Amino acid sequence: MPLVIAEETLQAARLTPSELKQEIAVLLFSQNRLTLSQASRLAELPLLCFQHLLASRNIPIHYDVADFEADLATLAKFS
Repeated sequence: MPLVIAEETLQAARLTPSELKQEIAVLLFSQNRLTLSQASRLAELPLLCFQHLLASRNIPIHYDVADFEADLATLAKFS
């Protein structure tokens, strides 16, 4: 779904369209509303670059035991 932001709003916030997408992605990730992968896609950044952006703002990656077990299960499928 396209979202139109007025140019005046971007200018007032001193943000480019890309920067605004990143800000929204960081906010939604920090509120646990998007996964890391979803947020990096919204920000239009490679996953590692999005992780660096989060780290630069001292925002921890949400990675718990359930995530670790899911990753292990995925890896087991390929071995």
